[in-house]
Amino acid sequence: MLQQYDERNADLRYWVNGALRHRDEPGLSPFDSVVQGGDAVWEGLRLYDGGIYGLQEHLDRLRRSALALAFEGIPADADIIAALRATLAANGMRDGAHVRLTLTRGVKVTSGMDPRLNRSGCTLIVLAEFKAPVYDTGGLTLVTSSVRRPSPDVLDPRIHHNNLLNSILAKIEANVAGADDAMMLDARGFVAETNATHLFAVTGGELLTPRAVACPEGITRDTVLRISPVPVHVRDIAQVEMYTADEVFCTGTMGEIAGVVTIDGRPIGDGKVGPVTRRIAELYRTHARENATKI
Repeated sequence: MLQQYDERNADLRYWVNGALRHRDEPGLSPFDSVVQGGDAVWEGLRLYDGGIYGLQEHLDRLRRSALALAFEGIPADADIIAALRATLAANGMRDGAHVRLTLTRGVKVTSGMDPRLNRSGCTLIVLAEFKAPVYDTGGLTLVTSSVRRPSPDVLDPRIHHNNLLNSILAKIEANVAGADDAMMLDARGFVAETNATHLFAVTGGELLTPRAVACPEGITRDTVLRISPVPVHVRDIAQVEMYTADEVFCTGTMGEIAGVVTIDGRPIGDGKVGPVTRRIAELYRTHARENATKI
């Protein structure tokens, strides 16, 4: 599964440091903290008919992550929304778009890891692209990665940070194996998430999903917990339970709800996207469109 380039993005404008720039025009300083050490937090947003689903939840998580990392000069929600609005308007976007919202610690006076070298507050980046949900609706294949998701004593997953090397290493393993994505375990050997999404299993007409111990508390995940038409249980899940589930699906803003048909060469259920997955995907799309915040 490789995302496809959309020609409509050839001349897109992105927002950085209070100004809109063409995608080919550089706008980020080499002294910015995200360049120096991946020192930034981010959110993925999806646009539905001129609105963004879960906008306040995303902004709240962005702010919590920035506060946890002791960022200074965090912009107000109104300023971030104004930047979003200006970026979407400049690109003529009202639907079928995905936004990568990044907040860095800001520009340093000289290169180095020490946050005291940051003297000018945060850098806000808004990158909006025409992008439909990225996963194949026919079903995904997963392989279990040898790379484990870190536990909170290493790096708390509630900090939605830009250091994604852990997930990238797992994605490389999936690519080499010819799979779409990687299923990642936590340090104890329980299922955490994929390299990019949260996981759910359907077993005996009920949903199971891992506790948010070694994965972020996803906004799409939380929506599924609230709108699911079947009972949901949040607990530790063993790898074998994913193998033997009736259905498996993953959730995330970038891809919405996507069924999983194979894990480590084992077909899930009958090897096709199942009825509960299809039903939840339909409910989610309707819910997201009906509850998107106009901006």
